[in-house]
Amino acid sequence: MAELRTEEEQVQAIKDWWKNNGSSLLIGVGAALAIVFGWQAWQNHQTQQRAEAAAQFANLLNTFGNQADETAGETVEFVAKSLREEHGDSAYAVYGNLILAKQYLLDGETESAIDALTWAKDQAGDHQALKLVIENRLARAQFDAGQYDEALATIDGVDEAGTFAPIFSELRGDILLAKGDSEGAKEAYLAAREASPEGRSGILELKLSDLGVGGEA
Repeated sequence: MAELRTEEEQVQAIKDWWKNNGSSLLIGVGAALAIVFGWQAWQNHQTQQRAEAAAQFANLLNTFGNQADETAGETVEFVAKSLREEHGDSAYAVYGNLILAKQYLLDGETESAIDALTWAKDQAGDHQALKLVIENRLARAQFDAGQYDEALATIDGVDEAGTFAPIFSELRGDILLAKGDSEGAKEAYLAAREASPEGRSGILELKLSDLGVGGEA
């Protein structure tokens, strides 16, 4: 009988514990399951989003490559803007807007190209190599649009130009020359020559020659 009472006491103790703690336990288990299934759902959603962005980008590339199609420009613009709106934090959106900028330049819409490149630059974040490519294209588009001061500001805002240093210096020289600053252009061209790892560029030397700088300078 003593053993039975002990068993009965054990059962009662379990019932009492469950009465006092069962709700909390169920809530904890439910929360854990919600976290697990919520994480899985989020992961599946992310995978689906990446797949959709990749498909849109592939469509964009195919369309851009078929300039014989009269509607290519409109389609490129639509898909690139869709990527921007639906997948703005993805690399596909950034590269898509680089292609959109090219399309705009082909169509003579320089201002629109500048807008697309500005957006891409803002989204590039810490991807330094990509950012340098965008900044170079943006400065050139601004230069083509006659926005000389804006183009110079873009170049001045470049962090650690690295291998792009001679490219930016030569572009600076082109902009300053267009502004009528021959001395500034000469200095920029000389800086480009000095920074070039491949030695002297034929085109750059012609630009210097036009400014009265010989090969020995």
